[in-house]
Amino acid sequence: MQFDTLFRHVQVVDGTGKDAYFADVAVKNDRVVVIGDLANTEIFGNGRVIDGNGLVLAPGFIDVHTHDDTNVIRYPECLPKISQGVTTVIVGNCGISASPAAFAGDPPDPMNLLGKRADFKYPSFESYAKAVQAAQPAVNVAGLVGHTTLRNNVMDDLYRAASSDEIAQMKSCLREAMQQGALGLSSGLAYSSANSAPTEEVMQLAEELAEFDGIYTTHMRTEFEQILEAMDEAFRTGKHAKVPVVISHLKCAGAGNWGRTAETIELMEKTAKHQDVSCDCYPYSASSSTLDLKQVTEDIDIFITWSDAKPEYAGKMLKDIACDMGLPLMEAAKAMQPAGAVYHCMDEADVERVLKYRLTMVGSDGLPNDPHPHPRLWGAFPRVLSHYTRDRKIFSLEQAVHKMTGMSAKRYCLADRGEIKVGGYADLVLFDAQEIKDEATFENPIAAAKGIYCVMVNGQVSYSNGKVDSNRHGRFLYRHQQ
Repeated sequence: MQFDTLFRHVQVVDGTGKDAYFADVAVKNDRVVVIGDLANTEIFGNGRVIDGNGLVLAPGFIDVHTHDDTNVIRYPECLPKISQGVTTVIVGNCGISASPAAFAGDPPDPMNLLGKRADFKYPSFESYAKAVQAAQPAVNVAGLVGHTTLRNNVMDDLYRAASSDEIAQMKSCLREAMQQGALGLSSGLAYSSANSAPTEEVMQLAEELAEFDGIYTTHMRTEFEQILEAMDEAFRTGKHAKVPVVISHLKCAGAGNWGRTAETIELMEKTAKHQDVSCDCYPYSASSSTLDLKQVTEDIDIFITWSDAKPEYAGKMLKDIACDMGLPLMEAAKAMQPAGAVYHCMDEADVERVLKYRLTMVGSDGLPNDPHPHPRLWGAFPRVLSHYTRDRKIFSLEQAVHKMTGMSAKRYCLADRGEIKVGGYADLVLFDAQEIKDEATFENPIAAAKGIYCVMVNGQVSYSNGKVDSNRHGRFLYRHQQ
């Protein structure tokens, strides 16, 4: 039979959550064509045989929460992602997206997480999609449209509510992006550049989504004491617009908030009975973003990842910087601005509770432009499989893979992705379930995971032996694209 690649003797974890099984899996062009016992099959032509020897073959992982918007074009080898088995990234989260963007000056916080002014050169969603296709990154890319990006396009002052005329302009821009294949709208209401937007502003924008089967994702107005109110706002926005809601990186931040994930999950469950809601989370008890003065406190460790004002202090704890500068903590933080930080602000029990919750998907929320990034950029998905699955046993291997593949593909309308099935796209990862491990740490965050033997993207082996293939095979994925 004419196959391009045949995986023999693999343990198939198919992404549906069903029990694993042993089989051979054949790939032709960009699709899985046969699953079964192919021991007596003779391979003709230039077909490649990969003997799995009992290793796990899973769908390629889908990173539902990334900020790789400009990096998939500037650094298309995407090594931090493909090295951990990720074959698809969803960009445009937290209200910030590289398109459709127009700048009169430097990108405001937190849009500066995506790059410099020169990196924002995509005035339409279509122009961004074409740029991704031209760069042909190693992974597939799908995109949300950011609320803050839309605001920045039409407003002269981000620290106020948008006018009715400005909202109309934003709605038109969002509608065009949805017509061009965007997945939906994201917001980052916790950030000062969007915090002045009233709920009604976001609701009016979200009205554009339902016609296109779009989705609303949100970095909520707060993840601290008023988190239940923030969740209620998110759910009301989705209900008003008649669209699914994803709570981004669900957590209870701040030492005074620890343990309250029991309450947030109870609210999720209650809401899910009559509304389509879900969440994503990353498998760490520390967050990372720009240095936010509202989060500066003596209660937790805050690690500075970069600083434009004081670059010599990057890579140090804020409390040590304050001591060195002879300033109170808050004054030292102000002196660092603009800057990036890792906040050790969560309780591990909360992380586990959210991660194993039935409506939770996995997203890395990695920041690829940080010179000293949070280890989630390189290690999120292997960490789920090693620490939380193999070591902590909070869920089965099949459940873990489902949260990283099939559940995500269905939620974001990525047709024929996220499952190993005949006719599905051959985005696949071959790994050793006993050996896989995240090597990235807070001290040394740039490190590829162990235990991943091979990653296939659209039917082509794109990562093996620790290296990205010189030919890259990622595609831009439009909503509902077959």
